[in-house]
Amino acid sequence: MTHSLQQLPKIILGIDPGTLMMGYSIIGASARHIEVLDMDVLRLSNKKDHYERLHLIHQKVSDLIIRFKPDVFAIEAPFFGKNVQSMLKLGRAQGVAIAVAMNAGLTVYEYSPKKIKQSITGNGNADKEQVWKMLQQILTLKDTVISHHDISDALAVAVCHHYQERVISRSPATKVKGWEDFVKANPGRVKTK
Repeated sequence: MTHSLQQLPKIILGIDPGTLMMGYSIIGASARHIEVLDMDVLRLSNKKDHYERLHLIHQKVSDLIIRFKPDVFAIEAPFFGKNVQSMLKLGRAQGVAIAVAMNAGLTVYEYSPKKIKQSITGNGNADKEQVWKMLQQILTLKDTVISHHDISDALAVAVCHHYQERVISRSPATKVKGWEDFVKANPGRVKTK
């Protein structure tokens, strides 16, 4: 069976950077469907030297890229906290993950926590539990339990990228003039009772 390029799923690697836990997710996304291929957290012992932790982040991101061959890399931008040392360490962790992605030839997209929450829940100030509940609904993960919200944060950034890419990729040729045109252009989005 032959697929057009638009039907082939795009593989998106989502990362929630951290110095003690790095959340990651891999999704396959097409115009009508998103499938979670993997999601978990890399635990980084605080007993390890900071540089050892950076090395482990490098290894994990490299392994994910080799295993899943993502098309794009999406990462959550660090929020600005009051602790300068924590921000510096978080920035280094994020930089290592981005460098691995760029070295693999991936395009890197960075999203603020507020943008990610807005994209998933419609509320830029949603809490982590609200984001996870919405992801469970969107991705049909109702019975899925996660051990840390770093996992759902990474999943949220990947799904956010998929949504943003769909908005950006709409060309003027796909604009519709009314509901009738919308229904013709989007038959899969129409629900009948």
